[in-house]
Amino acid sequence: MPREADRTLRRTLLSPALWAVPAGLVAVLALLLSLIYMGGILDPRGDMKNLPIGLVDEDRGAPGTDPLGPRIADSIRAADPERHVAWKPLGSAEAHRELAADKLYGILVIRPEFTARVQALTTAGAPHAPAAARPRIDVLTSPGAGSLGSSLAASAMQQAAHTASAALGADLLARPAAAGTTGPAARLLLADPVQVTVSVGHPIGERTGMGLSAFYYALLLVLIGFLTAGIVSNGTDIGLGYAASDVGPLRTHRPAVPVTRRQVFLANTGYTVALAPVTASLLMAVTVGFLDMDAGHLPLLWLYSVCATAAVGVGAQALTSALGGLGQPVAMLLFIALALPSSGGTVPLQAVPSAYRLLAEFEPMRQVTDGVRAILYFDAQAGAGLSRAWAMTGAGLAAALLLGLAVTTFYDRRGLHRVAR
Repeated sequence: MPREADRTLRRTLLSPALWAVPAGLVAVLALLLSLIYMGGILDPRGDMKNLPIGLVDEDRGAPGTDPLGPRIADSIRAADPERHVAWKPLGSAEAHRELAADKLYGILVIRPEFTARVQALTTAGAPHAPAAARPRIDVLTSPGAGSLGSSLAASAMQQAAHTASAALGADLLARPAAAGTTGPAARLLLADPVQVTVSVGHPIGERTGMGLSAFYYALLLVLIGFLTAGIVSNGTDIGLGYAASDVGPLRTHRPAVPVTRRQVFLANTGYTVALAPVTASLLMAVTVGFLDMDAGHLPLLWLYSVCATAAVGVGAQALTSALGGLGQPVAMLLFIALALPSSGGTVPLQAVPSAYRLLAEFEPMRQVTDGVRAILYFDAQAGAGLSRAWAMTGAGLAAALLLGLAVTTFYDRRGLHRVAR
């Protein structure tokens, strides 16, 4: 008899019916995760399209000379025919307002004295003037846009400024006034006359992970919501007798309690929502209280964290109620795998393939990242993405509730109950 049992065990373990489906699911997940994660981050410069950067022309000109600022601004826009950057001509005040509202990744400023200093370069002895007298273009960055986003914008602005400087230098060297210029140092200065300075246009706190704290905080909210849903769902199944509890060698299996699928979904949703304030408080206590993360508007951050975690948790509950065992991997793909590269938290959405920009319109992680970033870095301004984050989070929560109630009610009416036979 033991030999017969061993043979039965071997046949069962080696049967394709046992391992084919799990192996297929694992293979599909490995394929999708590799494609999703790596496909979104390999070439941000090549994928970059319409990165919004302000272009401010403050040039006042010089006596008897038209301002060079408009010409420089036109040459900067014309040097980017593929529109990697969306140059937005703005006044200084408006540009700084948009930078502070997370609508720009940086500002390129042509200084007021630009033309006057260019004109002075071709006068006698001017090429030997100190660097402070050179015409200047300022590059203003936004660390709140994330380290990579700020870096991409700074690089694009500096390249545009140096290209404009080289074009201006070629024009200056061709002028008759430059013919008497002697010495390689003087001609080198005329060949690249513009001084490009880089500074922070919208500063954020030092303890912000170089602009990444908002992304990781949002990621924690999504992960906590997702994990809460799984733990609550499993605990409910154990308590109602539809799953066994294994703790080490100890195994218990309670008698099954007759219950409808709708009732289970409502119970799981209630527990998930009830835990959201607890997890949001603990997250804030650790990150802000213990780790000293720079953060303002704490009541608003806490309230949004509660709502975001609850929305993700209820969404995962709805998928589990609809798909059963497949609900967890599908929820992981939706809330974690697809969400990370389309969140805009690490790689700007303007620097990812177009498919990820489409996903970002509805992916929860993008909405949560926008909301947390607006609160942490941009003074909780509604126009900095907070109003959209609230609207999309609320819509996601409502959609999850409707989906869960609709599917479980349909299953119950068809007699597909969870009653042990």
